[in-house]
Amino acid sequence: MKASPKGPKARTSKAPWVASTAVVVSDRQKAKRWYTERLGLFPVDEEGHWVTVGRKGKGALLHLCQVDELDANGKLEPGNTGILLLLEGDFHRRCQELKEQGVEFTEGPVERPWGWDATIRDPDGNELLLMPCG
Repeated sequence: MKASPKGPKARTSKAPWVASTAVVVSDRQKAKRWYTERLGLFPVDEEGHWVTVGRKGKGALLHLCQVDELDANGKLEPGNTGILLLLEGDFHRRCQELKEQGVEFTEGPVERPWGWDATIRDPDGNELLLMPCG
């Protein structure tokens, strides 16, 4: 009798991938300016409610969701978003450049057992984790 493989089936080209993740913001246009001008992401799509920033063709996009469009009584969701952004090049130098561009760091850079990271906060209190690429 042949043993059946355990765990998920082998991955195929038909497997889904993450295209975008939502970040709840108070003002979509203000947030777009911060994510592009301060953080250095690129505007990718802008069609009414659908505003995304990121790097087209490289990684998932951040969908900037304006809170009052989700729910008239909606509230921002400040704190850890679980979103990880990878910085290319010298990690410490890139963090310093972001600080000089007005990006607020809530922690780091800090060396951890798994490597370096830092936490930043956008104007609406959303925290994002930075780590070196590679």
